[in-house]
Amino acid sequence: MRRRSAVGLIAGLGLGILVAVAAVAANRGAASGEPPVRDQAQLIGSFEWHSTGKRQKPRWFGGFSAIELSADGNSMLVLTDRSHLLTSRIRRDGDRIVGIDPSGPVVFLRTSRGKPMTKYVIDSEGLAITPDGDLFISFEGVSRVARYSAPTAPAQVLPRPRAFRRFPLNKGPEALAADSRGHLYTLPERSLNKDGEIPVWRWNGKAWSQPFALPVQGKFLPVGADFGPDGRFYVLERDFSILGFRSRLRRWTLRNGQPENEETLFRTGFGTHDNLEGVSIWRDGQNRLRATLVSDDNFLALQKTELVEYLLPD
Repeated sequence: MRRRSAVGLIAGLGLGILVAVAAVAANRGAASGEPPVRDQAQLIGSFEWHSTGKRQKPRWFGGFSAIELSADGNSMLVLTDRSHLLTSRIRRDGDRIVGIDPSGPVVFLRTSRGKPMTKYVIDSEGLAITPDGDLFISFEGVSRVARYSAPTAPAQVLPRPRAFRRFPLNKGPEALAADSRGHLYTLPERSLNKDGEIPVWRWNGKAWSQPFALPVQGKFLPVGADFGPDGRFYVLERDFSILGFRSRLRRWTLRNGQPENEETLFRTGFGTHDNLEGVSIWRDGQNRLRATLVSDDNFLALQKTELVEYLLPD
């Protein structure tokens, strides 16, 4: 009887602690200066993606940090943070994803000398495809952006601004996006400017500039970016606690090279999704604006690779 009481007391205390932690997490947004959010986006669904390996999961599978969808949303190119690229077909039943079918070989990225990536230069994070079909990838181990004329081609590393050389290790160019002119935009995961804002770097095909910065709200950090078919600039952000990950998607209209009309499309609670890092914006067959996001499982059994989709307002 006493043992049961003790167990009950311990369980009660444990539950109380979890409830208290959850309450703190729920109120964290207000306490950290984040404005209240009424989600404008509508969750379509989440699909947990498993490798098609017959015996065991391939060592390369996982750690997905970026995603680009075709214009019709039926195929995707995904990037791992260990420099692997994979093209796959997406199967849907109505609006929801029901399967992923690899449609090409797994490609391991090459250095500028045509050799396989190794060690600390391997940390690939951002992915962008320009209108002329060029592939660009950002890396945060050694902060840089590289062009690939084809996935199997040698890297052509763009000039590195001094600021890139000062980014903390693994806190460099996390997000990468290309606009309709083929200009690239990249954001460091950390490394705020002197005003405490997120600096955005732009490559115009000849040189880097830092035309604007984005406001920080709360503890979220930028992890993915894209330009939608509507021409607006979308940024995926992440926060983390002992309860898991939470995500936020914001967008801006760029007018005369400056961001306007900031909107928060959704902000999830902790544990709603896994570690979402990649985002691709497209229009479906009904001309609805959609966001497809992919999670980085950090190659851990406790996490999962999932594809999450939201309907977005125009």
